[in-house]
Amino acid sequence: MKLKNLIYISSILLIFFNFDVSKAENIAFIDLNRIFDNSEAGKKIIKRVKDKQKKNLDELKKMQKKFDTDKEKIIAQKNVLSEEDFKSKIIKLENDFKEYNKKIRENNSNLTNFQLKARGEFYNYLTPILESYAKENSISLILKRENILIGKTNLDISQNILEIFNKKIKTIKVN
Repeated sequence: MKLKNLIYISSILLIFFNFDVSKAENIAFIDLNRIFDNSEAGKKIIKRVKDKQKKNLDELKKMQKKFDTDKEKIIAQKNVLSEEDFKSKIIKLENDFKEYNKKIRENNSNLTNFQLKARGEFYNYLTPILESYAKENSISLILKRENILIGKTNLDISQNILEIFNKKIKTIKVN
């Protein structure tokens, strides 16, 4: 008797709460890196990052060259200088080396902060475009491609978003 009741109640629940997989919400995914790397604004940001890297590298090479030259001078003067002068020059050289390392850390930190800020600004411009696209195309959920294991290629809206993004956004200002 209890089994009949359980089957009866289950049947009624299934009728009322018909879970049809074909009526699942409309889902899409997007490759954010592709949009960043291939959009006009993203390419400009990437170029700015590369320019900053090159500038930093050139500056550090100059510092390294000066550091190496000073080191060679001190070594060459080792026998000529008094022990006290030699020690003071070594201490100065060590301080210069610490300054050089500090500059490397500072440049790396500034570059990383710039990249994070640039990506953040990029996504701030991208979000309203995604929202609008989702509304116009009745998409309930947009996922990042990195979080998808397997998916139909027709669910990838990256190219559509890239085209819209390039039409609307030409440059992104990052301080």
